[in-house]
Formats: sequence, structure tokens, C-alpha cells
Amino acid sequence: MQLNWKIIFIVAAVIAVAGIVAFGTGGGSDLPDGIVYGNGRIEAVQIDVSTKIAGRVARILKAEGDLVQPDDKLAEIDSAQLQAQLRRAEAQIASAESQVSQAQAQVAQVKAQLRLAERELERAKQLVAKGHTSQEVFDTRLSQRDVAAANLSAAKAMVVSRERSVDAARAAKAELQTQIDDTILVSPTIGRILYRLTEPGEVLPAGGKVVTLVNLADVYMEFFLPADAAYKLAIGSDARIVIDGTDFAVPAKVSFVSPEAQFTPKQVETQDEREKLMFRIKVRVPSSLVQKHIDFVKTGIRGVAYVRPGLDPPAWPAWLERRFEPPTRQNAAKPSE
Repeated sequence: MQLNWKIIFIVAAVIAVAGIVAFGTGGGSDLPDGIVYGNGRIEAVQIDVSTKIAGRVARILKAEGDLVQPDDKLAEIDSAQLQAQLRRAEAQIASAESQVSQAQAQVAQVKAQLRLAERELERAKQLVAKGHTSQEVFDTRLSQRDVAAANLSAAKAMVVSRERSVDAARAAKAELQTQIDDTILVSPTIGRILYRLTEPGEVLPAGGKVVTLVNLADVYMEFFLPADAAYKLAIGSDARIVIDGTDFAVPAKVSFVSPEAQFTPKQVETQDEREKLMFRIKVRVPSSLVQKHIDFVKTGIRGVAYVRPGLDPPAWPAWLERRFEPPTRQNAAKPSE
């Protein structure tokens, strides 16, 4: 009788363990034929936001963990020296513009001299024809006309030169203004601050890193598939991502299929699987979905990606169609009594 009780106890324990295992699989046992999967982790591109110019860090405007939008200010580099150079460039522009005005006035003056020389030359020509003056006087008037014409050409060339000086001064100002603009470091995309790499007061060289940003506009998972599944997988195919410990699926799209086979990393498969050549696959979560649940998006979390290779893929099972429902905030805080 005692043996029977032991048998009953063992059977009950086996049933309990089987129930726990079945619950933990999240429905994976009813995966239809034609759906393949691989394990990986949620990843996103990391962006090092660096200073383009050397300088002292004036302010850091964001902390680690902060969510930033495109063009949000992240930090400022001290620009006092550049501001002084900008004012000097503006003064040089004003000086160059005054020189242009002076050269234009010189052109007007030389034009008047040329008109006078041409009239005197015409009178001398008529007087020579009538015999009332000498050829020497005519030659003098001709030379004066030619000198005035040459002076006019030189004055016009001086105007062009002064105008180019203005252009150069304006270009120098634009260059300084660009450097001043570069002292304000902004976010290139929507993301979250991963590392704050410097503090106010530190002097950085050109290219010095200020913060590291996780690009939440490009959230994806990488995993590996054998050749018989990878070659039938099309770019843009539907995919599903199930995060470890959750009971919902994240819709995704196949965004990359490696053209070359490789051995899978140690952290992905067992030793036997690592000895097989596999193809790296990337499935990307749509940006609209990421932004909708932006507060819950985290990288480094492991999970399983499911894809459907082939021209006639099967339907997704119900457990791969469940969606994440964020908690409501209505009961997040109770009013004080």
C-alpha cells in the first residue's frame, strides 16, 4: 500500500512539472509547419554624439535614461572665442563694403575724366582738320583719352576685387557661424541616452564623445536560420518577436538576410548547432509601433523571432497574434485622503 502512495506521488509530481513546462512555452508546442524561429535579443544602433570642434564643455542638458526627440539639444560647447571672431568678421565685412563704395566712386570719377578727354579729342580733331591747331595738340588729346580709358578699366577691376573681398569676408563669417552652430550638439534621431561620457568644464578635442544614444528609430532582433529556410525568406516578410517571460507577440518585418553563411555565435545555439553554417537574419520592429510604446522599449532583452519562409506561408497561430497592452495610468496614483 505504501508503494502505491509513492507511485501516486511521483505521477502527481510529473503532472505538475509538465503543467509548468507547458505554461512556460507560451503555446510554442502548436507551431504550424512552415514557421521557423531563432533566438536573439532586442537591439538598436548606438550613436556616439561627438563634438565637431575642440572646446570646453559648457553644459550637458540630458541625463542617462532621458528620452530625446530629433533636434533636441544635448550639450553645449563654450563659444565665447568664436563669438569674438564672428564680431571681427562682421567688422571686416563692413570695411570691405566701404572699400567697394570707394572703388565705385573712383569708377564714376574716371568716367567723367574719360568723357572730358573724348570731347577735347573731338575738338582737337576738328581744329586739326581746319588747320587751326597742330598735330601735336591732337596727339596729346588722344593720349589723354587713352589714359582715361585705361584708368576706367583699372577702376572697374578694383571694384571687382573689392567685391570679392566682401565675398571672402562673408564666407569667413559663415564659416564661423557654422562653427558656432556646431557648439550646440543635438540629437540626430529619437532615442534614449545610454551613457553620459563627459561633464561640464572638461575640454574635449575635435571628435570628443559627449553622450551615447540608443537609436529607437531602428529597433530590431538578429537571429540565425539554416540555409533551407533562409533562402526562401523574402525581405519585407512578416515576422513575430516574443520576448522571454511575456505572453504577447511583437509584429516585425524581415529587413535583412545575410548573403553569406557563418557559424552562429556561442551565446545563441548549442555546440552542435554552432558547427552548422547558418545565415544571419534581421527583423525590424516598425517605427510607429516603437513610438507608440516608447516607454516600454528596452534593448538587450532576449526573445525568439518567428518567420514564415516560402511563397504560401501558413497563418500565424493565435498565441503569436496576442498584442501588448500597456497598463493604464488611471489607478497609478491614489489621491490623498
